[in-house]
Amino acid sequence: MTSPFEELLPSTQRALLHRIAVAQSEGRAPSFVGAVEREGQVVWAGSRSSVDAHVPDADTQYRIGSITKTFTAVLVLRLRDEGLLDLNDSLEMHLPGTGVGDVTIAQLLGHSAGLGAETQAPWWERTPGSLRPELADVLGEEPRMHPVGRRHHYSNPGYTLLGSLTEVVRGASWEEVLQREILEPLAMDRTSTQPRPPHAGGWAVHPWADVMLPEPVEDLGLMAPAGQLWSTAADLCRFAAFLAEGDDRVLSAASLEEMRTPSVPPEAGEWDSGYGLGLQIVRKDGRTLVGHTGSLPGFLAGLWVSVDDGVGAVALANATSGPLAGTVAADLVRIVAEAEPRIPEPWRPLPEVDQALLDLTGPWYWGASSFGLRLLADRGVELQPLRGTGRGSRFAAAADGTWTGLDGYYAGETLQVVRRENGSVSHLDLGSFVFTREPYEQGDAIPGGVDKEGWRGLRM
Repeated sequence: MTSPFEELLPSTQRALLHRIAVAQSEGRAPSFVGAVEREGQVVWAGSRSSVDAHVPDADTQYRIGSITKTFTAVLVLRLRDEGLLDLNDSLEMHLPGTGVGDVTIAQLLGHSAGLGAETQAPWWERTPGSLRPELADVLGEEPRMHPVGRRHHYSNPGYTLLGSLTEVVRGASWEEVLQREILEPLAMDRTSTQPRPPHAGGWAVHPWADVMLPEPVEDLGLMAPAGQLWSTAADLCRFAAFLAEGDDRVLSAASLEEMRTPSVPPEAGEWDSGYGLGLQIVRKDGRTLVGHTGSLPGFLAGLWVSVDDGVGAVALANATSGPLAGTVAADLVRIVAEAEPRIPEPWRPLPEVDQALLDLTGPWYWGASSFGLRLLADRGVELQPLRGTGRGSRFAAAADGTWTGLDGYYAGETLQVVRRENGSVSHLDLGSFVFTREPYEQGDAIPGGVDKEGWRGLRM
């Protein structure tokens, strides 16, 4: 048996360092930090700097911008899981008087509430939050840009509303709730709303000359839940592992899977990306990545996780523009996943089997299309097409003897065994679709009936 936490191979480490070195050099960033976690443990971290005497490391704070939104989304999902609200509730039910109270909490989480991308002028990222003391100052006189629920339109003010919602329901500030419910349980003691040494300074690099300009650091006030946080590569690796596996002290694996599920169609022409509940979703290099990117004047950040590979990566830079931190983080995931793929768990037989369930396995037919049913752990089953592509899903066993779809086309649908009067199995019913043991089996199971002459050839 080998440990999943073995040190990365020297060739892998060099490839990772080379990637961030290229990013820092070609992107002209004053400094750049990258880190990789695998199966919940930081397995590599590296950095590059324009100043040899001030080289950052995985414990150096950078501002992470909109990655903050994912933290805010976790706080809202916690409220849902505790029964304090429902994601389909209107905002007005919990935060009255905003003027946009008809939007739902889920629409705010998934950026489909139709709200504008930014606040009213002046530019909120470079001005103090004290200029926007009330939600009305954030939303402005015409906050709606699109019909509610019709399209994805990224909205920073939408996450301000979610932060204020959290404060009202919890009876405490967003910062206090964040500290208590996420940062402390996950031991993210280097993540904060204000910078703590050692931290990087934010810079703008001139587009046509190798000179720099310092960027202001503003307290964003009410906009904090959309982009206030400072963090480190090490802390964000902990958060990446949490996003992949869950932690019942913070949020269950099931709720995180819900966050990772696309909530609305992507923008036109962006079919390789989507948005869940506080998480961006991209398809890159043949793998699905979930996480978020972030930026504020002087800083760029990217965090991506491949749940299937068990690998997450973070990239941080202290430049307003230039290095593509999100692209670099995705490349770090790819380098590790391809160079040192995950070792699968050994196959093990089920500890026990119910003969009645075992009798259900094997081929079934939806009309003339063939499917295979196989047993999973905990009395679950999987139904998949046997030829080509088609509708398939995994199903979890329910207490009443039925199964509920977990994924794919039949997610949420009910699969049940229909028996004859003598107790023998007639067919499977899946959301009204009938699966029989033979293609278009004779009998009463198939709606509309089956021609009594049965299958036949074509006489010429």
